[in-house]
Amino acid sequence: LVRMQFLQILSRKSGSLEMLLQLPFCQKQFPYTCLSTSSRIYSKKKKGNSYDQVDQEKYKNLVHSVTSYKTSAQTPETILEEDNLLYGPPGKYRPPVKAGTKTPKKWVPLINPSKRILPAISDSNAPMKIGLQRTKMPSVTRILQETLSPQQVFYLERWRQKMIEELGKEGFEEYTKNLFLQGERFHSALESIFLSEEKAAKVQGEDDVVAGYLSSVEHVLEDISEVKALESGVHHETLQYLGLVDCVAKYRGRLCVIDWKTSEKPKPFLQNTYDNPLQVAAYIGAINHDANYDFQVRCGLVVVAYKNGSPAHAHFMDPDLCSQYWNKWLLRLEEYMDKN
Repeated sequence: LVRMQFLQILSRKSGSLEMLLQLPFCQKQFPYTCLSTSSRIYSKKKKGNSYDQVDQEKYKNLVHSVTSYKTSAQTPETILEEDNLLYGPPGKYRPPVKAGTKTPKKWVPLINPSKRILPAISDSNAPMKIGLQRTKMPSVTRILQETLSPQQVFYLERWRQKMIEELGKEGFEEYTKNLFLQGERFHSALESIFLSEEKAAKVQGEDDVVAGYLSSVEHVLEDISEVKALESGVHHETLQYLGLVDCVAKYRGRLCVIDWKTSEKPKPFLQNTYDNPLQVAAYIGAINHDANYDFQVRCGLVVVAYKNGSPAHAHFMDPDLCSQYWNKWLLRLEEYMDKN
């Protein structure tokens, strides 16, 4: 009987399909199967999809991203897009204050405004080399070592433990000792270059490691002139710290504190040199406030040399950049003084 009624309705004129859907017998006889514009068929056994309860149009992109990936495809950009979609654009947001933007309690300018600079009588004077005073004043190196951030301490310790696992404790001590000696010989070779080219040639011929470092910095040495100080001690009369400056000379016509570094890994960017820029800024400030030096310095240069002879990276620090690192150095110095 049901089949006959069904065929009769289908044979009628237009509007039969709507009538079929509205007939009560259809609802009673076919409770779980019905004509629909959707291709899905539901049954008692199959549970409803919770995503069907979501406003598909409003959250179209989000639903698609959730249902179309078997594994996570999230990136910082997609997470931000999803947050904007769910919660709308972010409201007023104040970024955290960076350490470099803090102001030290005791501010001392990088350039000494009260220092008188006398005109140079001759440019042929030998570079200054003042012995490092052994006093109770802390050194720049010590201050930086004792004020490392927890993150820096973590990575240094992890590197140390990894090297000990590979080389053993005695092997690691020998490794660090050799690195220190190589650095000393490299600095001695540079000093001999600035004082006597004949000595430099002799040193380069005797030591293959030093020869590699010297070959690495060859293109940098071409831009250096008018050396004013070599391995010379400096101390800041106001802030009471001291240090040993590698070199003070003109680099491409601008007077700089030059810091020579050796590395086994490339350091193409200044941020790769960690605290070296702070060290340079500290030396610049010390020279400018040290009565032993009749000049002031406004620029810095960090040169990273490589043992295999590949071209060294020379990172120039202009006055603005030196001022930024000077501010950071003052904060580190303040932190050290608070601890001690």
